[in-house]
Amino acid sequence: MRHGEPARVGILLVNLGTPDAPTAAAVRRYLAQFLGDPRVVEIPRPLWRLVLHGVILRVRPARSARKYAGIWTPEGSPLALWTDKQAKLLAGWLGQAGHRVRVRAAMRYGRPGIAEGLDALRAEGVTRVLVLPLYPQYAAATTGSVFDAVAAWGQHARRVPELRFVHEYHGEPAYIDALAARVRAHWQAEGRGDLLLMSFHGLPQRTLELGDPYHCACHETARLLAEALGLKAEHYRVTFQSRFGRARWLQPATEATLVELARGGTARVDVICPGFVADCLETLDEIAREARAAFLQAGGREFHYLSALNDRPEWIDALRRIALRHLQGWDTAAPDEAALQAQRARALALGARD
Repeated sequence: MRHGEPARVGILLVNLGTPDAPTAAAVRRYLAQFLGDPRVVEIPRPLWRLVLHGVILRVRPARSARKYAGIWTPEGSPLALWTDKQAKLLAGWLGQAGHRVRVRAAMRYGRPGIAEGLDALRAEGVTRVLVLPLYPQYAAATTGSVFDAVAAWGQHARRVPELRFVHEYHGEPAYIDALAARVRAHWQAEGRGDLLLMSFHGLPQRTLELGDPYHCACHETARLLAEALGLKAEHYRVTFQSRFGRARWLQPATEATLVELARGGTARVDVICPGFVADCLETLDEIAREARAAFLQAGGREFHYLSALNDRPEWIDALRRIALRHLQGWDTAAPDEAALQAQRARALALGARD
């Protein structure tokens, strides 16, 4: 930052992460970082390292790589592509509204990492940073871990920027409106199913017992979305997916619920994953492929997965609103170039006089 230059504001948009490629080697590197985070797996470190490196990283990467290969695009990972596009669209929308804000996308695991994103913003002269995790519902394993990574970067930064951190936005009206618009658009194009199933990423039951607010936040999002859509309690369900390991996880489980619904006579379900704002392995493979197969094999007739918010205008507008609310008090107005030149000249004159 040059002498006389006004403070610059930046936004770091953070998502979970993805392997660099759909290969066993790339997935192994990714899983080692992801599952090695003590926020993600809360098991005593010596025991967990033995299990992780002795068993999981020897067996799981090849299987997961095949799943990633099934969703990979010619341009790369869907999650990385959507996250990068969201960052660019958010920057564009803010710029059109007269805000001078740099926006960078980063991943908690994989590349570009959080440290890399913060370094890039600093190189661009940014001195004030809003960290905006793409997790609407707070969990220690997700949002809390992003905070850890930002703090770790700060420990090695000579000049730590002024920081703000978005904790959660699970009940943000603009976010709920974006979800509701997504559902209405699907119903208008495809008709309405017998039931709307809202599937959130699961966490171990122990996290709820220890005070993690995630479970309650998911139910609040579901309730607000149901209210926005005018749904009665019997017309929607809340479930949790992506169980890992043998511990008890948040219930009810998504796939088991879908099988139960199909066997009980539900012919068609519409499934949305409100906690995922960008499509990824958990939505495109676990829900759109595996959960679909389980529902149809159990007797269901129609399964409709509603894609994530991705680059929908309502979602980018929600991001804009969330960002601007948290940026209040920081000057983000695009400066008048003539006034900026005059300010620089005054600063240089004062420096010469001193």
